[in-house]
Amino acid sequence: MSPPQGREEVAPGSGPRWYGEGLRFACTRCGHCCTGAGVVLVSEAEISTLARRLELEEAAFRAIYTRRLRGGELALREKANRDCVFYDRGRGGCGVYPDRPRQCRSWPFWRGVVHSRERWEEEAKSCPGMDRGPLHGSDAIEAWLADDGISGAAGPR
Repeated sequence: MSPPQGREEVAPGSGPRWYGEGLRFACTRCGHCCTGAGVVLVSEAEISTLARRLELEEAAFRAIYTRRLRGGELALREKANRDCVFYDRGRGGCGVYPDRPRQCRSWPFWRGVVHSRERWEEEAKSCPGMDRGPLHGSDAIEAWLADDGISGAAGPR
């Protein structure tokens, strides 16, 4: 028996997907995915890149901008209002955008967002870049799903 339309499980490379024709997305830098509840895990390589961008030693970057989670992973700290430490509402965007973690770059092509058409449509209500902009083909989406910064070293937001 096959799952109801739009409810397929997402496992890269395992057959047809509801997004087989691709999905449109262009980041508007609105900040909806950078504000409020969430966690951005960072890899060692991302810590190095961000430390260089901010002209800090890695140890200083870790002390100022990261925190250790219960599972031992390193995550970016959040501001008191739960925004990402690098998001600046006054300046309208991410202060490290060119070097943002892979988890941030892979939005909205996360398993939890593309697993069904219904979930995509729900997220699109708060993300003005979804369903607009360039078309990302299913192969590109599968590549993001395989290395989205959430499932491995970088973790969920």
